[in-house]
Amino acid sequence: MELEFLGTGAGVPAKHRNVSGLALKLLDERNAIWLFDCGEGTQMQILRTNIKPRKIEKIFISHLHGDHIFGLPGLLSSRSFQGGEEPIIIYGPAGLENYVRTSLQVTKTRLAYPLQFVELSEGIIFKDKQFTVECMLLDHGIDSYGFRVKEADHEGMLLVEKLVALGIPAGPIYGKLKQGQKVTLSDGREINGQDFVGESKKGRIVTIFGDTRFTSKSSEFAKDSDVIVHESTFNKNEAKLARAYFHSTTHQAATIAKEAKAKKLMLTHISARYLAKEAKELEEEARDIFPNTQIAKDFDIIDIPFS
Repeated sequence: MELEFLGTGAGVPAKHRNVSGLALKLLDERNAIWLFDCGEGTQMQILRTNIKPRKIEKIFISHLHGDHIFGLPGLLSSRSFQGGEEPIIIYGPAGLENYVRTSLQVTKTRLAYPLQFVELSEGIIFKDKQFTVECMLLDHGIDSYGFRVKEADHEGMLLVEKLVALGIPAGPIYGKLKQGQKVTLSDGREINGQDFVGESKKGRIVTIFGDTRFTSKSSEFAKDSDVIVHESTFNKNEAKLARAYFHSTTHQAATIAKEAKAKKLMLTHISARYLAKEAKELEEEARDIFPNTQIAKDFDIIDIPFS
C-alpha cells in the first residue's frame, strides 16, 4: 500500500505544484489504484509516474471546486483511448455526476467502459472483505468530505515450512491447522494448529481530508490512522485568514494528527506563495506539535507499512 501525490498545490496550478490529485496504490492488495481528487492536469502528472490509468478502479472526489475536478473528464476520456475497459466507480458530492456526464455529452465523448456514480453522504460508502471506506462532511462553505480507508486485519499465515520439517504432508489437515484446531496424526502425535500460524497483522488506516476549516471532530474520524493527509493552506499565524477562506493552518492540521494518535501526517494543498524555503517552514511549524510531519511534494511516494 502506497500513497503517490500527483498534485499538492492549492487553487491554481504552479510550476512546482499541480492542483489536487492523490493516488492510493493498492497493487499488492487488489491490483488496483484509487484516485482521490482529480484537478486540472492530473492525467499529465500520471504520465510522469508508473501508474496505469486502466488500473484506476475507484475515484473519490472530496468537493466540487475546480482545482479538485477539472481534470476528471479528460482523464476518463484518455483512459478509454488507452484501452481501459474495466468500469470505474466515482464517489462524490451531489452534482458531480451531472458535471461529468454533461462534459462527456457536450464533447461527444464515448467511453469504452461504464461509469457508476455514488453520491456521498456521511457514513460507510464502500465495504468488502478487504477494505471499508467511510466519509465525513467537513467545513468548507460547500459540501466537502474526508475519507477514512480502513484495511481489514490480515490473519496469520500457516507456517508451512515448520510443518514440512516435522514430516507433516500437505492436505486437508493444513486447513484445520490454519484454523487453529488440534489435530491427531496417524502416528499418534497431537498437533496444535495455534503453534503453526504466524502473527496476525492489524489492517492499516489512511485518512484523507478534503479542503476544510479546522473542526475538532476530524480527530475522532482519523483516530489511529497510519497516515493522515490534511490540507495546510495557511501558516500558523494566519488562523483568521484560514477561517475566512474555509481552510486550515499548519498547527490545526498537526493538532488533529496529535489528537488522533496518528503515526504520520502529510501536509498538502500548499499555497503557491510558499516556495521551497517557506514550505519547509510550514513543515517545521507542524512538527512543533506533531513531530512526524512531512510536507508533500508532487510525485512523493509514501509507503504505508504494517505496524
